[in-house]
Amino acid sequence: MNAPAALDSRPNAAFARGALASLVALIALSLLWELWLAPLRPGAWALALKALPLACALPGVARKSVYTLQWASMLVLLYLAEGVVRGMTDARLSASLGWLEALLALAFFAFALAYVAPFKRAARLHARAKKR
Repeated sequence: MNAPAALDSRPNAAFARGALASLVALIALSLLWELWLAPLRPGAWALALKALPLACALPGVARKSVYTLQWASMLVLLYLAEGVVRGMTDARLSASLGWLEALLALAFFAFALAYVAPFKRAARLHARAKKR
């Protein structure tokens, strides 16, 4: 029995569900924000395309793929940065949405890291044991 398979039954599956929920919320926020709630310019839908990279990660995150959660956790840092910048520079609703984006991106990042950490530890232990 390999180490990652043994970890599937551990309680860290709740972290994967949290990552999935925050990712879905971040995709929905990106679309709603740029299409209806507070677009930069009326009729400017192109910024809604920023949800596309997140949507590409959705199937892998739903399958609890460690690889997908790893690269998506790096991708979501761009959304964290955008949320902080727009939260500090935009006005009214758009600023609030920026802070919400930053919060959701940070939540995804934390959940993804919490889910992946035991797998990374198990892989390191396995590699060390193999060297002996």
